[in-house]
Amino acid sequence: MQTALRKIGNSTGMNLPKPILRALGVETGAAMELVVEEGRVIATPVRSTVREGWEVDAKRIGAESVADSDDWLSFGNEGDDELGGEAQTRSPRRCVGGGA
Repeated sequence: MQTALRKIGNSTGMNLPKPILRALGVETGAAMELVVEEGRVIATPVRSTVREGWEVDAKRIGAESVADSDDWLSFGNEGDDELGGEAQTRSPRRCVGGGA
């Protein structure tokens, strides 16, 4: 299968036919690793691991939310007054937007 190089802005690009994209298991916008070997361009889909970056994001989110960790205590639930204890010290509030 052949394709032509085309001017795309200040760069040059190549259109890949759908059968090639399907064979690679990629869609438009997929990240590709390009390597030149022995006069050939080799394009390989960049595959990330399923949980790549989760640990870093979890630590960041945890650090950001420490100061807000008790904010949820100020929001009561319908029926809290029937439970007694600490639930009675909070004023029950209904969800904004039609929630129960």
